Amino acid sequence: MDSRELMAALEREFGGDDSDRRVITRQARDLADSGKVEADREHELSVEDVIENMADAPDDYDPIERWNWWLGSLETAYGGYDRFTIRFVQDGPDVNA
Repeated sequence: MDSRELMAALEREFGGDDSDRRVITRQARDLADSGKVEADREHELSVEDVIENMADAPDDYDPIERWNWWLGSLETAYGGYDRFTIRFVQDGPDVNA
């Protein structure tokens, strides 16, 4: 999977900020490298797969919510996808600044 292509497709399709697109791209790359999608769905993960599946999420979801929504669906169907979801750690004095 081409990370630059995915970054551009995420911006074009879902907007959001650059840092959100970077973390989604990193997780997608890790997911592709794991071979899990290929083993479960019998084809390699592509940019088109990511975009098409994220597009199925509710319209009011931001890009990270869309990613996690899709990964939740994969987790339900196959198991083992939770480790690719995006979590936020809120700590420190600047959390609500």
